[in-house]
Amino acid sequence: MSPGRRCQPKWERESKMDISLERDEQHEHFMEIALREARGAAASGEVPVGAVLVLDDRILACGHNRSIRSMDPTAHAEMEALRQGAQVLGNYRMEGCRLYVTKEPCLMCCGAMIHARIRELIVGARDEKSGAVWSRAQLLDLPWLNHRIISRFGILEESCRSVLQDFFQQRRETRKKEKSSADPLPSLENEPQVW
Repeated sequence: MSPGRRCQPKWERESKMDISLERDEQHEHFMEIALREARGAAASGEVPVGAVLVLDDRILACGHNRSIRSMDPTAHAEMEALRQGAQVLGNYRMEGCRLYVTKEPCLMCCGAMIHARIRELIVGARDEKSGAVWSRAQLLDLPWLNHRIISRFGILEESCRSVLQDFFQQRRETRKKEKSSADPLPSLENEPQVW
């Protein structure tokens, strides 16, 4: 054992494990609520992403994608939750808040989280196409930022990914059916030519 380092008694190690397990259960609880939001978005034809803003284990705000219905390109789940949370707190700074999101945030949402000063971001599934936390960019790790957000990935990952995959699979099938059922253009071969 190195000098200055004390051995932790077994009961102390176990209690820290219990706290960690409790925290995982809390993360799963709030992510389940974000998943409900995502399913609500899917039911209204929006990309199924949900977000929940939490302070001191109390939900301040929830949101899901509304870009299509509201005709607002900034109406992502994260932005909706942050806007509502700012109203509840009466302040655009949300220090100490955790944001639970079913899909890895984009550049815009990461920027908003940095400005809002949220403490922690908990994400379900990565977004390999446009994720700005780990997948395509590491926006939260830029060295010149004056605020750091703790980020964690993989809470209910399979469920979060499944909601997205099911939505896009269903959308592809619907479009395929629409395409195949559309009347083909009438043939012009037998039509008289008018010059």
